[in-house]
Amino acid sequence: MTATLLDDATQARVVAAYLKRHPEFLSEYPELAAKLTMPPREEGGAVSSLAVYQLQGLRDKNAELERQLAELIQIAAENEKLMERVHALTVALLRANTLEVTVRTVIAKLSADFHTEQVRLLLFGDEPQLPRAAWLQQIPGGAAALPEFAEFIEKGEPVSGRLAPEKLQRLFGEEAAQIRSVAMMQLGDSGILAVGSANPDRFQPGMGTLFLKMISATITAALARARDVA
Repeated sequence: MTATLLDDATQARVVAAYLKRHPEFLSEYPELAAKLTMPPREEGGAVSSLAVYQLQGLRDKNAELERQLAELIQIAAENEKLMERVHALTVALLRANTLEVTVRTVIAKLSADFHTEQVRLLLFGDEPQLPRAAWLQQIPGGAAALPEFAEFIEKGEPVSGRLAPEKLQRLFGEEAAQIRSVAMMQLGDSGILAVGSANPDRFQPGMGTLFLKMISATITAALARARDVA
């Protein structure tokens, strides 16, 4: 019996392969096409003919292609908006003429244009002219004073997702308990930028980092220029 089943399966594959190589076969034997049983449609009832079955298959494929196209259009629209925001951030930072204006611009633009809930800027060094604010931490000891972020600083790549409680506490202080996901960027030798959200899905591991890298590079250059001017 097992041999018979294997033989039937082999023959079925041979027939299927033959039909793939000779798609005109049914047109030469129309009486055979009329006797074939079509697979049932998902919502009940068998299709009435091969032509109807093929037509339904094409409609299903077209529907899937339209869905994929709609997704691509939506992604493109979202990326266009992000590009506009990054451009606006760049222009605003070009207009900043002091280090204080630069850091205030970073916080203001990220909070408003990018609709972020919590933004934290950790700057290496000690700049007396900078404001004392919850969103700004000055780190006189530099990167060495942040051992919990040593691996992140060494890699130099943006990260996104959830952070350990001690890291959240170091970044967000009293607001740490409200943060469920974070995007974190290194600002060259200037410091670290962290953006936090109460939405655990806002920043996820593996999400694209292109825009994070662009934002990081823009802010890093602006901070370096402001410090040189000062």
